[in-house]
Amino acid sequence: MRAEPGLLDVELNQVSRRAGWGDRRSHVPIPLQLASALIAAIRSGRLAPGAALPGSRPLAQQLGLHRNTVVAAFDELREQGWLETSRASHTRVTRTLPAETQATRVTRREDAPGFPLRPFHNSSRAFEAVGRDVLDFTGGLPDARLFPSQLLARAYRRALKLSSGRALAFGSPAGSLKLREQLARALAARRGVNAHVDELLITRGSQLALHLLSIALLRPGDVVAVESPGYPSAREAFTLLGAKLLPIAVDGEGLDVGALERALAKTAIRALYVTPHCHDPTTVTLSARRRLRLLELARRHRFAVLEADYDHEFQFEGAAVAPMASADPGGVVILVGTLSKAVAPGLRMGFVSAPRQLLSTLLAIRGQVDRQGDLGLENAVAELMEDGEVQRHALRARRVFHERRDVLAHALRTQLPDTLEFEVPRGGLALWARVDASVDVERWAEFARSEHGVRFFTGRQYMPNGRPSPFVRIGFGHLDARELVEAVKRMKAALGSSERRLRGVRRP
Repeated sequence: MRAEPGLLDVELNQVSRRAGWGDRRSHVPIPLQLASALIAAIRSGRLAPGAALPGSRPLAQQLGLHRNTVVAAFDELREQGWLETSRASHTRVTRTLPAETQATRVTRREDAPGFPLRPFHNSSRAFEAVGRDVLDFTGGLPDARLFPSQLLARAYRRALKLSSGRALAFGSPAGSLKLREQLARALAARRGVNAHVDELLITRGSQLALHLLSIALLRPGDVVAVESPGYPSAREAFTLLGAKLLPIAVDGEGLDVGALERALAKTAIRALYVTPHCHDPTTVTLSARRRLRLLELARRHRFAVLEADYDHEFQFEGAAVAPMASADPGGVVILVGTLSKAVAPGLRMGFVSAPRQLLSTLLAIRGQVDRQGDLGLENAVAELMEDGEVQRHALRARRVFHERRDVLAHALRTQLPDTLEFEVPRGGLALWARVDASVDVERWAEFARSEHGVRFFTGRQYMPNGRPSPFVRIGFGHLDARELVEAVKRMKAALGSSERRLRGVRRP
């Protein structure tokens, strides 16, 4: 027996107000709008399994629609399995629908899935972009405003034109051959690393390089030694693969290699992640004696050394120390670097220099994960390297960043002389400062961002155990001199407001 037409008419009219069907200005065709309204009625239980629907002609009359519109909606619902037609040509809600469709509609949060998620602590949220009104000290990034983007735009257009469309097609997962050739020359000339083009992989930023290496090297339960404090995003790349972290302390000479050796007497490790040239976050350089001892430990215990060389271009005093990969007789060092610092951070262009057998594994993984990078952009950057534009920009930028480092140091010593203690870094784009014991550094950072529009990272974000650490890291590369001075003033104001809150005194 068919449902009473008038009752269904009322029901569909109610559904239409909720679902919005019947809107002829919508990009969704009217038959699909009607089908969606009927599905909503079925899912909510207002149309039960087995309920008969009116014929297409009377229903079209009741709804003020053309009959073909209703027929099209019914056909769509039959295709999806919501409706069935009996031998008597009666159209009904499918009898075999799950019982859940008869239940009262349950609302749920749109941002919560209906299935369990794997627990994952994402400290990288701290690196999310902030609003334009916030002066951001975080990240140790260069200033993208300094790079001559018009040169890159012209080079990109030429790369697309000269490739006759090949730059927009699939290419080698290793990246642009032209860029790898330029990179090989640059590594040999400026870092003393002799890498053949077949030992280089171009990635979308150094973070992708770390993830590819983690997949290639690690199995669940493997132990990876990391610096403490150290770069949080590297740790997350390892823990995503189920690795266990072994924190090794960092002091004034860099990684405590003696502590690593003592740990190796008890625990076998699969890899070590280290930033020897300009440690992230403290900016110290790993001493020569420790470098030699570390290479010998890696050779003897057969673990991989993942060497991140991310700030080599920005050495302000003295010569930049060559990567450990430049003197690696045991073949244990894998060099991970970035071109983004020398060009612009948003380009997301990193690289890996590794033995060919490992590189072939990385290429196979890359083919599954990311397939390839932007060949046109890679060829454009290669052209700028070949023409010397990247090198000239790096020299200009280094002078600018040197000045900004000094502006920041002066402002901190003037505005916060009793609060921060630091040494001016010889290289890199960030400063590491100890905070006076009287200051609640976490509360200070919280008030700085929420009430004073300045953001900086505390030492806690760099600690593998997540414990509080009385340090702050202040990046100076991507703020100009005026912005740096203003940001320090906001830091001072935030310190005052946080101290008043701690004492329970109202802000004026």
